[in-house]
Amino acid sequence: MSEHVSTTGKLRACETCSLCCSVLRVDELAKRAGEDCPHQLAGGGCGIHRERPSICRAYHCLWLKGGLDDEDRPDRIGGVVDLQTVGVETRLVIQEASPGAFEASPRLQAIVAHFRASMTVRLVEAGHVDDPDRPYRLWLPGGEEHRVEGDWRTVSRPGHEDEQRRLPLIERLARRAAIALRRIRLARITRRR
Repeated sequence: MSEHVSTTGKLRACETCSLCCSVLRVDELAKRAGEDCPHQLAGGGCGIHRERPSICRAYHCLWLKGGLDDEDRPDRIGGVVDLQTVGVETRLVIQEASPGAFEASPRLQAIVAHFRASMTVRLVEAGHVDDPDRPYRLWLPGGEEHRVEGDWRTVSRPGHEDEQRRLPLIERLARRAAIALRRIRLARITRRR
């Protein structure tokens, strides 16, 4: 069980939450993202906690670090929430525990509303990582929302009709390269099983 002193000085511990063990990829264990770790215990926790891989030791979700309210533990709100740096941009990333978790969780919706005022927020479903057209949502500061699926993006702006656009060529090429790399990684993980 991981423990971390939050920014408020409180000691937080994972306790029975092990949602990150389902959403994260752990190459050392040949565990794909979106799959339960074979070492997860039925009541929560890790069966190999003392010998767990370095990625598991280093990872602390935003709740554990104290960046969310005490009641926002991932297993209670239906998603793992974290900050991620992409290039020079820091954004909030939410990985849903299951399809529809965001729509069912008023607290996840409130977290998006709070953070989107100052940064991009990305929502993805933890499962189906091998699906190259896995949809995701982006909320941008200023009220714009993007729903992306495959090569298409639906853009919603307050006071405007939704607009559907094909991703620009450079984004489509970058996306295809990322998909190819992901397939290579997934094939390596599958061969190690």
